[in-house]
Amino acid sequence: MKELQRILSYVRRAADEYEMIRAGDKICVGVSAGKDSLTLLVALAELRRFYPKPFTLCAVTVDLGFPGADYSEIEELCRRLSVEYRVVPTEIGKIVFDIRREKNPCSLCAKMRRGALNQALLEQGYSKVALGHHYDDAVETFLMSLLFEGRIGCFEPVTYLDRTGVTQIRPMLYLTEGMVRTFAAEHDLPVVHNPCPADKHTKRQEIKELVAVLSKTYPDLKTRVFGAMQRLPLPQWGVTPHQRGSQKQLHQHDGCKAGQAEKADDAGRGRGDGNIEPGQGRE
Repeated sequence: MKELQRILSYVRRAADEYEMIRAGDKICVGVSAGKDSLTLLVALAELRRFYPKPFTLCAVTVDLGFPGADYSEIEELCRRLSVEYRVVPTEIGKIVFDIRREKNPCSLCAKMRRGALNQALLEQGYSKVALGHHYDDAVETFLMSLLFEGRIGCFEPVTYLDRTGVTQIRPMLYLTEGMVRTFAAEHDLPVVHNPCPADKHTKRQEIKELVAVLSKTYPDLKTRVFGAMQRLPLPQWGVTPHQRGSQKQLHQHDGCKAGQAEKADDAGRGRGDGNIEPGQGRE
């Protein structure tokens, strides 16, 4: 329970500071079946019980068509959480790897998954989707943009897609990957193995390993990069200073537990090569 309360405090803070949730919102959680999206699902289901702005919640999984994927345990989790759940079958995996034979598959896969997810939630009458990007994801995406594209940028905490009318929110921005992994393990969340052939062979994995190496010499690397995005700020990243302190203060108490976990992460959510899409290769 203590771990859940800590997760909720960070999720609520991000939701408040970036005004992610409005009264009456119908929010769909994009559940890719990895630790991040399942943690987000549990957190929002719990937050729904007491958040001052009431909202409705559902969950959608886009099945890429790889054999052996079993979402029955996630369906049971959603039943316990009283969250409507839907699996959308697709042939994205076949298109990307067998038909198109993409050398850099993550970008195309992310775009197709995003399209399928947006269509599914709109069909259900939802217009806001919650994605499981966290603190480390933001740092890695910023560095990927800088090193691979020569630009300064990152996904936004809240993004409105004017072509579809869908709003994307990222309530886990203040959660480190170590915190998410610990929570998922302690609560035995039903993580489904990522069968993607590109898993752990992405540009994001390269950056993750680079950050781990640099952090040994510069322990505050991620804190400084994340803080710079807010202070510059990048588009839509600026926040009003919060009374509970800085991001460095927020994560100091994680100590070795979170730091060591970050370095050993499974990286199944690497967002890919080439054009950097916020959802590339995520769990």
